[in-house]
Amino acid sequence: MIREKENTVTIHTPEGIVFQMFLAGPVTRFLAWLIDIACIVAAASFTGSLLKVAGVISLDLSRAFSMVSYFAISIGYGIAAEWLWRGQTIGKRLLRLRVMDVQGLKLQFSQIVIRNLARFVDSLPVFYFVGGLSCLLSRRAQRLGDLAANTIVIRTPKIKDPDLDQLLSGKYNSLRKYPYLAARVRYHISPSEAEIALQALLRRDELNPEARVKLFEKISSHFRSIVKFPEEAVLGNTDEQYVRNVVDIVYRTEMVQKEQLRGQA
Repeated sequence: MIREKENTVTIHTPEGIVFQMFLAGPVTRFLAWLIDIACIVAAASFTGSLLKVAGVISLDLSRAFSMVSYFAISIGYGIAAEWLWRGQTIGKRLLRLRVMDVQGLKLQFSQIVIRNLARFVDSLPVFYFVGGLSCLLSRRAQRLGDLAANTIVIRTPKIKDPDLDQLLSGKYNSLRKYPYLAARVRYHISPSEAEIALQALLRRDELNPEARVKLFEKISSHFRSIVKFPEEAVLGNTDEQYVRNVVDIVYRTEMVQKEQLRGQA
């Protein structure tokens, strides 16, 4: 289920998890497009200089190659970048924008192709007039390409680093009794996995009780399969507490190291 309010879109998943994101407006998207155009022109100019060799054979052949290469670069740039960078181009990346499925599902390659092929219509007659007008009139700030591909463009504001002391301090961590296993946790758990766990803790109060239990059960089960602690270390720990202990180990490395040094003294 999707709800729009002002410049935000709220997605409710079947599991009861709520995501609220900021929609990117026409001005921000236009600025990102200008950056992308600069990248495309630079790439096309470089390719054109390489194709000058064809001008020795035929000037018309050189011009034809240049036009085809510009078309391929202008279309291929957006498709390749948004697919490899999960909905971002260089312009979107710099301005913290991202393309995503309107339902919050995984962005499909076909959606990326459709929205990029539709750019020619959105750019009519000049400077994305049709696309900008569509963004202004659409509830979700969608240009025609987004409407055709069932996508939206969101902006991610820069978030301050969370206060880990407020989140984790004052809570007993039974996993710290096993420093060699804690070291394995820091080594084997990837930054993206740790970030997912941290965000789950920060947003836990936004979830309904059933979804909260299921989410931490999945995260905890994954972490438990990576590094197995002795039974006495995890006895009585809820899934949420176990995830908090793992986050504590991963993000508070300095504190863990100081406690290890104290234990060796």
